[in-house]
Amino acid sequence: MGVGILSVPYALSSGGWLSLILLFAIAASCFYTGLLIKRCMDMDSDIRTYPDIGERAFGNKGRIWLSVVMNIELYLVSTGFLILEGDNLNNIFPGVELEVAGLRIGGKHCFIVVVALIILPTVWLDNLSLLSYVSASGVLASAIILGSILWIGSFDGIGFHQAGSPVNWNGIPTAVSLYAFCYCAHPVFPTLYTSMKNKHQFSNVLLLCFILCTVSYASMAVFGYLMFGSTVQSQITLNLPTRNISSKVAIFTTLVNPISKYALMVTPIVNAAKKKFPSHYSKRFIGLLASTTLVI
Repeated sequence: MGVGILSVPYALSSGGWLSLILLFAIAASCFYTGLLIKRCMDMDSDIRTYPDIGERAFGNKGRIWLSVVMNIELYLVSTGFLILEGDNLNNIFPGVELEVAGLRIGGKHCFIVVVALIILPTVWLDNLSLLSYVSASGVLASAIILGSILWIGSFDGIGFHQAGSPVNWNGIPTAVSLYAFCYCAHPVFPTLYTSMKNKHQFSNVLLLCFILCTVSYASMAVFGYLMFGSTVQSQITLNLPTRNISSKVAIFTTLVNPISKYALMVTPIVNAAKKKFPSHYSKRFIGLLASTTLVI
């Protein structure tokens, strides 16, 4: 459960109420494909990464193409996290500027630089068990955001009075893409699976995660659409009145999610970079160099 929870109200606004069916369909298909990834890895102990699956299916060309597409996707998603942080911080503190060595950086770009420096230590972690605690904070943050939105709608004078439209065919592509973004963690699944102590629990953990995430996404979509209707913005936090304490709680908590998820997203890229260097090179140094370069 990640930053996609902020965009599902906009997705529902784009596609209409019936587009919720697509959310559940995408969730079910992504859960099933997650199980297929596990089966592939169980059948061949040499399969440890997503590109390994591509090689078994389509040969060396499949491995190359899948590696390129996967790494580009993960890099763009992690870059989107930084942009999200910059947007929300700029919404809270407009007009902030930073000057470094005569270079003036203002507004959103200033906050993106600051957040990148905060995130940097998290990408240096090699141990995914330690990283799991960082990622768990993102799950807690999502729950707090959902609770804050419910509080704002119930007690801060906004209410749940917008009717919305049953379906908007022109907005269905936007809705589908945003719903799919909520379940874009598949490239990370092999890394998570290989790091688990009790691998036989993967299916149960996956099912529980998908149920909790889908219920949370659907709830946020319904609450946000009922609160703001067609005026809901691409991130629901941009609709919130910043003067209210509950709104500030939601907005500041939003900042935790990208920080907690960034390192997990770039880990497969860092691991791929390590494998490209000969064994006599220090894997630790290569990992630090690759992760730092990705953030910069």
